[in-house]
Amino acid sequence: MREIVIATRASPLARAQALSVGEALARAEPRISYRLLPLTTRGDRIKGELPRFGGKGLFVREVQEAVLQGKADLAVHSAKDLPSEPIPGLVLAAVPPREDPRDALLGTPLAELPRGARVGTSSLRRASQLKAFRSDLTVIPFRGNVDTRLAKLARGEVDAAIMALAGLRRLGLEAEVVEVLDPHLMTPAPGQGCLAVEAREADQELIALLEAVSDQAARTELEAERAFLQALGGGCFLPAGCLARLEGQILQVQAVLAAVDGSEVHRVFLQGDPSEASTLGRRAAAALRAAGASLLEGARAREAGPAAGAGPGREEH
Repeated sequence: MREIVIATRASPLARAQALSVGEALARAEPRISYRLLPLTTRGDRIKGELPRFGGKGLFVREVQEAVLQGKADLAVHSAKDLPSEPIPGLVLAAVPPREDPRDALLGTPLAELPRGARVGTSSLRRASQLKAFRSDLTVIPFRGNVDTRLAKLARGEVDAAIMALAGLRRLGLEAEVVEVLDPHLMTPAPGQGCLAVEAREADQELIALLEAVSDQAARTELEAERAFLQALGGGCFLPAGCLARLEGQILQVQAVLAAVDGSEVHRVFLQGDPSEASTLGRRAAAALRAAGASLLEGARAREAGPAAGAGPGREEH
C-alpha cells in the first residue's frame, strides 16, 4: 500500500477538488491510499485587491513547493490559478474530466437587475464583459471564498454576484445559481472548470498511475487555453478570456480581449484539429493582440505601477 500525500489550498473548494482526485486515484488503483496536506498560500493571506500584488502563482507557489520539497507527492490546483510557465521539476501529470466552465449569476437574473444595480466580482475579465453589455450596472469588488461571498450576497452588500459554475457545483451549491451566462457574452478564464494535477517529474511510477484519472478531452482544451494565455501576455491587469471545447473531432476556440471599462471588446472564434490545440490557442492570442494593441499597451502601463513584474493574473472562482 502506498500513501499519496496531496498538497492543496486549505479552502473548502480546494479541499473538495483535491479529495475528488484522491478518490478517483484510489478507485483506479486499490493499492493507493491518500491524505491531504492543506496549505495557506500568499494569495489566501492577501486582504487587498490581488492585481496590486501580482497574480502570478499567488495561489499555487506554496502548494508546488510542498511537492518539490518532498512533503507531498501531488499538487491539485484549479487550473486557472496555474501560471502558464512550467515549474522546473514538476509536470502536469493529469487533467481530470472538466466541470462546466461557464460563469454563473447569483442573486438576481441579469434581465431583472435595475439600472445601477450592484454586481459583485473582483475579476477584471468578468467586470469588463459585464460592462460591455450592461454599462448601467455598478461593479463592486467582491473577494473571499465561496461561502464568504454567498454571505455577503445574503446580507445585501450586492444585488447579484458572478462566480464560476464549476466551483458551485463541486460544493453542491448549484441551487444558488439564478442564471448561467452564455460564453459568447461572458467568456470564461483560461482553465476554468479544469483541475491541474502536478507531480515531480522524477516520480514516473506515480505519473503512470495518474493516467487513470486524466481525461484527454479536458487536457486538450486546457492545452489550447494555456497556450492562449502564454502567447497573449499582458499580465494580471488584462481582461481576457478563452474557452476551448472539443466537439467530436473539432476543437473550437473562442477568446476575448476587452477594455477595463467595457468600452472596447474584441472576440475571436477559431476551430481546427485537436492535435493543433496549442497552435489554435496561439492563433487566437495573435488575432487579439493585433485587434487590441492599444488594450495591451494600457495593461502594460498599469502593470508598470506598484505591481511591476507581475505575471498572468487569476481571479476568484
